[in-house]
Amino acid sequence: MSTFMANKSTVQRKWYVLDAAGKPLGRTAAIAAVLLRGKHKTDYTPHVDCGDFVIVLNADKAVLTGKKLEQKYYRTHSGYPGGLKETQYKKLMSERPELAMQLAVKGMLAKNSLGKAQLDRLKVYQGSEHNHAAQKPEIWE
Repeated sequence: MSTFMANKSTVQRKWYVLDAAGKPLGRTAAIAAVLLRGKHKTDYTPHVDCGDFVIVLNADKAVLTGKKLEQKYYRTHSGYPGGLKETQYKKLMSERPELAMQLAVKGMLAKNSLGKAQLDRLKVYQGSEHNHAAQKPEIWE
C-alpha cells in the first residue's frame, strides 16, 4: 500500500465565503490562509497547490483588537534613501480595508511561487456583495 500524494490533475477546488463582520482581522485571515493552502483537506500535500478559492466579505467591518488601530503601521520602502512610506492602520482600514485583509493573509502564506498562486485565489470585498454567484460558493462556519 502506498501513500496518496495529490498532484495538479487530481486537485478539486471549491469556493468558500468568509464573513469578516465583527470578527478580528487576524482570525479571519488565518482561516482564509488555511483554506487557500488546502490544509483542511484529507489529501493535503505540502508541495502541491491543493487549496480552494476564498471570498472574504465585509472587510471594512473587521475589527482590530487592542491599540492596533493607532500603533500598527503598514510600511513600504522604494529601495531609495528616504523611500520609507508609513500608513497607520486607522487610515488603511478606513480607506482600503481590502488591502489590510489581503496583507494579513499574504503574511500567513508561503513566500514562494506556491504562495503567490494561492493568494491569487483570494477575493476580498468591502461590502456584503460579490460577483461569484455562478461558482456556487459555500459559507464557511
